Amino acid sequence: MNSELVERVRHRLAGAGAGTDPATVADAVRAEAGRPVGHTEALDALRLIRQELAGAGPLEPLLALPGVTDVLVTGPDDVWVDGADGLRRVEAHFSGEEGVRRLAQRLALAAGRRLDDAQPYVDGWLPGLGPHGRVRLHAVLPPIAADGTCISLRILRPAVHDLAALRDLGAFGAEGAELVESVVAARLAFLVTGGTGVGKSTLLAAMLGAVSPAERIVCVEDAAELQPAHPQFVRLTARPPNVEGAGEVGLRDLVRQALRMRPDRLVVGEVRGQEVCELLNALNTGHDGSAGTLHANSTAEVPARLEALAALGGLSRAALHSQLAAAVQVVLHMRRSSSGQRELAEVGVLSRSDNGDVRVLPVWQDGGWTKRRVLFSALLPRGGEPC
Repeated sequence: MNSELVERVRHRLAGAGAGTDPATVADAVRAEAGRPVGHTEALDALRLIRQELAGAGPLEPLLALPGVTDVLVTGPDDVWVDGADGLRRVEAHFSGEEGVRRLAQRLALAAGRRLDDAQPYVDGWLPGLGPHGRVRLHAVLPPIAADGTCISLRILRPAVHDLAALRDLGAFGAEGAELVESVVAARLAFLVTGGTGVGKSTLLAAMLGAVSPAERIVCVEDAAELQPAHPQFVRLTARPPNVEGAGEVGLRDLVRQALRMRPDRLVVGEVRGQEVCELLNALNTGHDGSAGTLHANSTAEVPARLEALAALGGLSRAALHSQLAAAVQVVLHMRRSSSGQRELAEVGVLSRSDNGDVRVLPVWQDGGWTKRRVLFSALLPRGGEPC
């Protein structure tokens, strides 16, 4: 069935306020085709029309593909997926730019958000979409998206990898596994850093899954991504403002609430703004083993990144370095190799210089210990070796 006929059928059903049951669609197809239509063609039309009016349209089958983490649309015939095999183009297409825009606006409406010329971008959650019902939507309309409407769908699946599984997948070797396990066992406060899609949340979830079941973990997230296999994992999720701009509940508010929920460990899923001030305050109140993730290029650049975020919350540079030195002990940096492998690239420990500035010194790089290994050992109970 050609796209022009499907478009006419869609308009006919929408104009009549008709449903999309097989009989109604078949009647509409026959009326618009102006000729006899067989059962096979009618069923094809039903499938295409339902894609147009419900679900993720042509992207629906891609959301169910095993291992796919992202579905990306940059044009009617320019659809990509990302996953364990890396970024690749797939055979999926829309009827045209208007079809991409229509899907983006329908998904935005399903997420309770607004997407139009006055509000040309959207970030929200899509309930009940995809095999696990956890899909994050981001879309941008022209002219902000110069070449046409862009849609990005991030598929969030429950954590299926523990530390042993990550080792088997090549995220780190035997020594790396011992190091990570030691960070958890010694209740060291740590940050997991890296770029987008390098496995920060996957590593953090695996480490939280290794925490003793006797400990209570309270997690604050902008997006409900972390689902570690832990019996006492409590999650608070931020809420964006509604279309009137009211009702927002940010990470900064939730960190304060989390401190009142008797956490043994406090986790901030991703530190991306002024809530870093609350996180550092929390880490300095006796919550050993707390953690968070942070976008950063390397472990060495973490202090500068935190300086910029802390400035948003009115925290001075000197105060940031003072709190950071007392709050965080270890930084674990993830990266994606040229082959697409997500791996632990570097681990650093925080050290304060004579002028008060905090530096991150690498103790483990590219699969092996550096000469500064003793700095990590000094953090462990009684200066012991990694378990």
